[in-house]
Amino acid sequence: MKYRKFGKTGIEVSELGFGCMRLPVLDEDYGKIDEKKATEMLRYAINNGVNYVDTAYPYHKGMSELFVGKALKDGYREKVYLATKSPVWLVNERSDFDKYLDEQLKKLQTDHIDMYLLHALGKERWSKIKALNVFDFVEKAKKDGRIKNIGFSFHDEFKVFKEIVDSYDWDFCQIQLNYLDEHFQAGIAGLKYASKKGMAVIIMEPIKGGKLAGKLPSEAIEIFKDTNPERTPAEWALRWVWDHPEVSLLLSGMSDMDQVVENVRVANVEPNSMTAEEREAINKVKDIFKRRLKVDCTSCNYCMPCPNGVHIPDVFRLYNDASLFDEFENSKREYKNFIEGHFDASQCIECGDCEKVCPQHLPIRKLLKEADAALRV
Repeated sequence: MKYRKFGKTGIEVSELGFGCMRLPVLDEDYGKIDEKKATEMLRYAINNGVNYVDTAYPYHKGMSELFVGKALKDGYREKVYLATKSPVWLVNERSDFDKYLDEQLKKLQTDHIDMYLLHALGKERWSKIKALNVFDFVEKAKKDGRIKNIGFSFHDEFKVFKEIVDSYDWDFCQIQLNYLDEHFQAGIAGLKYASKKGMAVIIMEPIKGGKLAGKLPSEAIEIFKDTNPERTPAEWALRWVWDHPEVSLLLSGMSDMDQVVENVRVANVEPNSMTAEEREAINKVKDIFKRRLKVDCTSCNYCMPCPNGVHIPDVFRLYNDASLFDEFENSKREYKNFIEGHFDASQCIECGDCEKVCPQHLPIRKLLKEADAALRV
């Protein structure tokens, strides 16, 4: 396991962080974490050098923090830097910041959060929390020891990111970055800008919600195999992120033990270590994806549950799979089950609730219509 400096803090973190948003579940219920399997996964990662664990108030329908609090018993809490996030969309007055932080401390069974983030900031949320005097809360929480380091996660365009970075002496930030999204939201420009300010930069969605680790187009698989047949698609994606010296660590939301073992195994990458041939392979694969991807969804589930029962991420998964892998017939067969279950895209009543919370700012209502037209038999 390689370790990197966490910005100006003097801390060193494992270049792989354990994200607790996509843990294994029971009965296909996102709110029912399979605690036995998930604990084994988390503790295996920590035993093998991972020292950064990330969760958040809404993950797994509010159950992720409770799980992490239990999983970090038996001395594991002392082995890691623990990160969670303030649910700023629920904050309506200054005292709410403290209310939610204290609730999170209780759920996590700890007296302090090492890395506390203002969750999923964009222009509107940023304006809201500034008006609620968020920095007064931050200063007092740091002074009384409940927070050790303060940062924010981000989902908006670069100019908003720059404004937020320049507004305060942040310790770190968290942005989305992978080889398909290098110019999306904060992107590479944001990575370099924050790093120059002395901030640690954490990367989320390094494999784009699992898409860069799954069934790649056959052309892409051949390119990777010809360049280095030993590497999996996931390893290619992770190495691309780690190759950037400004990256402090990347978060991987792992769903089974095989993913944990693989990610821990490959977390031994020095910055600027990719060869010219490897970078060219990544660029070729990137072009293939961009030509064929229909919906830029990361399956984060922020849009769920849909008030009318549409399985939004699953509809987009089928639509993308059909295009990426020439599997329209398979996708149509599966979509027929959606129709019979009344959770297909045609059930959308266009309320727009999903678009208000989508970190990718997707025009979900329009895309659901496109998906339905392509997949309906």
